[in-house]
Amino acid sequence: MRNSGRLRLGFFPLPLAEAVRIHRFLNFPAGAFSALDPCVGEGAAFNQITTDSQVRRYGIELDAYRAEQARQVAEEVIQGSCFDVHCPVGSFSLLYLNPPYDFEIGEGQNRRMELIFLEHTCRWLKPGGVLIFVVPRERIPDCVPALASHFHNPQIYQLTEPESTRYHQTVIFAMRRTRREQNRLQDRNIQQARRYLLELSDHGSQLLPLPSKPDYQYAVPESPPVTLTYHGLPLDQIEDLLLKSAAYRQANQILFGNTASVEGQPLTPLHGGHVGLLCTAGMLNGIFGEGENRHIAHWQSIKVVDHAEETDEDGSITLRDRERFTHQVSLVFADGRTATLS
Repeated sequence: MRNSGRLRLGFFPLPLAEAVRIHRFLNFPAGAFSALDPCVGEGAAFNQITTDSQVRRYGIELDAYRAEQARQVAEEVIQGSCFDVHCPVGSFSLLYLNPPYDFEIGEGQNRRMELIFLEHTCRWLKPGGVLIFVVPRERIPDCVPALASHFHNPQIYQLTEPESTRYHQTVIFAMRRTRREQNRLQDRNIQQARRYLLELSDHGSQLLPLPSKPDYQYAVPESPPVTLTYHGLPLDQIEDLLLKSAAYRQANQILFGNTASVEGQPLTPLHGGHVGLLCTAGMLNGIFGEGENRHIAHWQSIKVVDHAEETDEDGSITLRDRERFTHQVSLVFADGRTATLS
């Protein structure tokens, strides 16, 4: 995963247009049921997938802000790691799983996070429950053993929205095997399911796009309310107390330098070059103005490319690109307006 993805904790939300199409593949019961999204984010896709039903939504989210947003659409959202949450086996009727697309980082074999999330959460799905698994096409082979052993009736579709295409996203629908099916399962049945899934993932170009009109519907069973228990560390409380710790104060002197403060009137008027140097050095950042024009200014130096066309005597056109650096200032006004000037 790129560093930008790690900074947002692997958060790549499903486009709502895809969630609308996924919703049409589900046949909801007349009674109430419980559904889980262990990487709920802000809850928009989860809410859309389970709309128009008597659903009790449960979510788990690492980020404090996104967890707060998800609480507006879910009955219960736990802020913390999914792997620190305990839940009775076979509790949920529906599991929507769109995990981080990354490797685990640890002393072990560093398996794919898609497989780890699937193995950890699939046991919480009741027999006959429905799995909706959003995963990059090239990562399906990693998850095939778990899918073939615990699920039946798998269907794989290619997602087609621009953001989904960018990450080669697919959606896998499947149903949790019942205990009776699990007991009757033979090795040849598992091998047959594995070959089917691997053939689909190997020939990604032949995968059908997720249609607007479903060619099959998965029946979601009823289920009672669920109790989730979190045994992890209180992340928000630790973050608030960190600044007061003696260890942080000692490390702060080494890791973070003191911000330079320059004050006073220059002896002579500043030239344009002087102003430019001060801007890119961050010495003209700050709060300026009064009233509705009060704003925060932040300067930076950026690279731009100038494009030019030259027509030769023979009529041929030569394209020339010239790179240069220029100054850019970002402004945020007190009334919420923003502007970028360069």
